Amino acid sequence: MIKFIEVENLLPIRNSVLREGKLTLDECRFPTDKIEGAFHLGYYADDQLACIVSFHPQNYSGFGESGYQLRGMATTENYRGQGMGNQLVNFALTYLRGQKINYVWCNARKKAVPFYHNTGFEIVSPEFEVPGIGPHYVMYVKLR
Repeated sequence: MIKFIEVENLLPIRNSVLREGKLTLDECRFPTDKIEGAFHLGYYADDQLACIVSFHPQNYSGFGESGYQLRGMATTENYRGQGMGNQLVNFALTYLRGQKINYVWCNARKKAVPFYHNTGFEIVSPEFEVPGIGPHYVMYVKLR
């Protein structure tokens, strides 16, 4: 089941999946987590939070107004490969279309590029390195 959730609920998964448990929960907060228009989604399976993603208003240079950035997409190990991430992203894209948002973009880890391609995103940048995390690409999907 997909739900809108509070950022506090997703911090343990951000830490364990995206930061290999190396940070405190407070260090896993994004500066954009509580800005106006930001929202967080969770996929619950067996009453457990299994998959998370966050979105916030943020235009990408050269792509015009009314953009949102996807951040912090993560699925716990026991639930990977079951389509939960795909369902979360598709739910969010449908919701954002209804909010008249023009596009969504993200900094995708190189290993996650196939996942984002499967949800309609395309690569719009050369590969770049995020220090301490690894190679990434900017990916984009047009909504309107």
